[in-house]
Amino acid sequence: MNYNKKTVYDVDVAGKKVLLRCDFNVPQNKETGAITSDKRIVAALPTIQYLLDQGAAVIACSHLGKPVATFDSFVKKQVEKGKKAEEVTRESWEKSLRKLTLAPVAQRLSELLGREVIFAADTVGEDAMAKAAALQPGQIMLLENLRFEKGETKNDPALAKKLASMAELYVSDAFGTVHRAHASTAGVAAFLPAVSGLLVAKELSVMGKALDDPKRPFVAVLGGAKVSDKINVINNLLEKADTIIIGGGMAYTFKKAQGFEIGKSLLEADRLDYAREMIAKAEERGVKFLLPVDNLAAAEFSADAEPVLVEGNIPEDLMGMDIGPKTVEIFSEAVKGAGTIVWNGPMGVFEFDKFAGGTKAMAKALAESGAITIVGGGDSAAAVEKLGFADKITHISTGGGASLEFLEGKELPGVACLLDK
Repeated sequence: MNYNKKTVYDVDVAGKKVLLRCDFNVPQNKETGAITSDKRIVAALPTIQYLLDQGAAVIACSHLGKPVATFDSFVKKQVEKGKKAEEVTRESWEKSLRKLTLAPVAQRLSELLGREVIFAADTVGEDAMAKAAALQPGQIMLLENLRFEKGETKNDPALAKKLASMAELYVSDAFGTVHRAHASTAGVAAFLPAVSGLLVAKELSVMGKALDDPKRPFVAVLGGAKVSDKINVINNLLEKADTIIIGGGMAYTFKKAQGFEIGKSLLEADRLDYAREMIAKAEERGVKFLLPVDNLAAAEFSADAEPVLVEGNIPEDLMGMDIGPKTVEIFSEAVKGAGTIVWNGPMGVFEFDKFAGGTKAMAKALAESGAITIVGGGDSAAAVEKLGFADKITHISTGGGASLEFLEGKELPGVACLLDK
C-alpha cells in the first residue's frame, strides 16, 4: 500500500469549503454527558488551525459512540436484550440519541479554539445544508453525529454525495477510523479531491517508515489477550522484524504449543497449530522469537489475588497474569540495542496493580532504548500514558484498530482513497 499521500500542505485551501473528518469519539460521563477527556479534540487542533489560518471554511464531522440510527433497529436491539417490542417507545430511542449528540464537543472545541464553532442540528439535513452554504472563510462548523445517519457505516453513496456537496475538498484526519470503509471516511473521496490532515500524515509517515524501511534492528513487542487478534500482525511482522517478543495472555497459547503446562491460563486451543507454525517460520527466517520463561500467576482473576512466581510449567490451579522478573530482564535486553521498536498490547493484566510490573518494565525499556519507538493505540497506549512514559516515546498511535490493521499490512480504505503525492 502506498503511504505517500497528499496532505493539506500540498493543496490550496484558501477560500475553499473543506469537509474535515475528525475523531471526536470522546469518552463521556454516563450520567451527565460531560466530556471526561478532550485529548482527541486537542489532537485535531493543528489541522483545524492550519485550515482556518489559510482562509478555509471548515465543515468538521465525526461519529460519537454507537447510536442506533433507526427506530426499528432500536426496537430489535431492545428485544435482544429481553424487552418486549411493545414496551419500547420512540421517546426512549430519541433519548438514546440525545445522549450521543456532538453538541458538547462543539462547545469544547469552541473553548479550545477561542472562536465560535457553529453547530448543525443534523448531519445532512436542512440545518446542516443551510449553515454550510452560509459558512465564510475563517469560520468553522460541526455537523451532528455522523452515525445518526444509517448510511454512514454502510458507506452509502447517497449519503457520501450529500456530505461532499457541502464542500470543495475532503481532509481525512481521523486515523482511528481509516480502517473502516464508511461514507465519511472513504465514500466522500469519490466526489471530492481527498488529502490527509496533519494527524493522519504523521501516522502514515512514522508507521509507514517503520514497516517499509525500519532502522535496524527492528523489534516488535506484541501482547494482549488473544492470539487470534494478532494472527495477521505476527505473520506480517515475521517478514520484516529481526526480533519478535510475545507477552500477555496470548503467550500462553504459544507456551502450550511448545509443550509447557499452562494451568488455568488463557488458551486458544484452536490456535495451537498456528502458534507452532509461527515458531517454525521464525526459526526458518532467522527471526528471534522470544516467549516468557517465568510468570506471575494467581489462583483467580482478581486485583486482590496474590501473585505466585512460576518458572516453566504453571500448576493446574493457577493462571498466568504477568511476565516474571527473568522474562523482564530478557525482554528489556532485547530492546536495548534496537533501531526501531513497535509495541502493541500489554505484557499482563496491567489494570491490576499487582500484575502491572511487566508492562511497566516494558514501557521503561522502550523509553530508555534510544530507538525509534512506536506504540500502537488501545491498551498499550493507555499503559504508556498511565505509567508516565508517554513523553519518552517517539510516536503513540491515535488509532487502536487502525494501527493493528496497519501492522497487518492491510489496505486501509480511508488511506487508499487519498490522492497520491
